[in-house]
Amino acid sequence: MIYQIAGYLSGITILLSFVPYIRDIFKRTTKPERVSWLIWSLLGSISFFSQLAEGASYSLIMTGAQAIGDLFIFILAIKYGFGGLIKRDIIAFIGAILALWLWYLTSEAAIALFIVIFIDATGVVLTVIKSYQKPTSETVSSWALTFLGGLLGCLAVGKVNFILLAFPIYICLASLSVLIAIKLGVKFGRNSISNSILE
Repeated sequence: MIYQIAGYLSGITILLSFVPYIRDIFKRTTKPERVSWLIWSLLGSISFFSQLAEGASYSLIMTGAQAIGDLFIFILAIKYGFGGLIKRDIIAFIGAILALWLWYLTSEAAIALFIVIFIDATGVVLTVIKSYQKPTSETVSSWALTFLGGLLGCLAVGKVNFILLAFPIYICLASLSVLIAIKLGVKFGRNSISNSILE
């Protein structure tokens, strides 16, 4: 029963994490990295079905909620976001496409899941860089809630299974990386950077 509750709480927490993020997008204080959210929205469903094939149950709630939210943010990022044609975005996107091709070639769900995590991480790197360069362009509470959702997703697995734990653990680490980047950006005075870099 506790695993079921953790699964539902994980999904709810992930969905709630998008609320302040969307609010700040419309307030023009948060500028989502377009390629990051494109990668995340494309891969959310792959992660979902890979975990499903491995026998996940309540922990799937978090993954499904994440995929839905990522797609919605990407749609908003098309108009309100940052990036897309700069060098690091292009490199990351090409890397993601190549990894996606490798995923297509494998019939093993576990291998597919780790390829997905690698691809997803390319989007995280882009957002980490942007978060350090312009920490006020990200919503701290959203990433904190995403971290909490990942933690609850780990609890929802209900057993020590590295394959099933891989994605929620990754969500925790990815969120923590963005939060640390924001913190370091503030500490080293990156807020002084002109908004023009994000136009």
